Amino acid sequence: MFETPIHVIDFEGSRQSGVVEYGYVTLQQGEIVASQTRICAPIGTITDIDRGQHGISEDRAAGEARFDAEWPLFARLRETGPFCAHNAAVEDGFLRAVWSYPRTSPNFSEPGQSTTSWGPWLDTLYIYRSIYPQLEQHKLQVLITLFELQAALDAQAVVICPAERRHYHCALYDALASALLLRRLSEEPTLAEATLRWLFLQSSASDAARENMGQQELL
Repeated sequence: MFETPIHVIDFEGSRQSGVVEYGYVTLQQGEIVASQTRICAPIGTITDIDRGQHGISEDRAAGEARFDAEWPLFARLRETGPFCAHNAAVEDGFLRAVWSYPRTSPNFSEPGQSTTSWGPWLDTLYIYRSIYPQLEQHKLQVLITLFELQAALDAQAVVICPAERRHYHCALYDALASALLLRRLSEEPTLAEATLRWLFLQSSASDAARENMGQQELL
């Protein structure tokens, strides 16, 4: 895998409540070298539907600091490596709703360039859609099951996830699942030599974006 750290991120919450839990896993050279998670006080109401999905109540979160207290953490992470998520548009939207942009940071898809954007993102949803278009679904849990990663996910979750947050729709657990999907790509013989730029190319949500990145690579 890559010497550049890749920070795999997941948020739980909604537009109404804001981020009520974050989790991230840092991959470097194929190893998990850092992780962190916490529950965050909501900025609005946590609906019954949202609570039923992520299991976090307003009473449980009320005593915690809000997510916007984590600016130093996320600004530092963005400066040190690219962000990755499963359906990254969601995580990017959560970040931009709190902080429109990070500090000036490297554009890891274009070596030597900088940007004031939380992206470009690596996106395991679009990477897997691109590599395995024949699959009927590319949901996180479906991919974990299909590629026989559930046992590894649960074993690693015991090490890094809080005891009550070791299941899907828990931020660190989902981030870990996405990280394992990203890491297993290096185990595919045909993908072992894939570059970080190639992964960015596969992460582009549109054909036009992929074509644009491909053209830039030729210039």
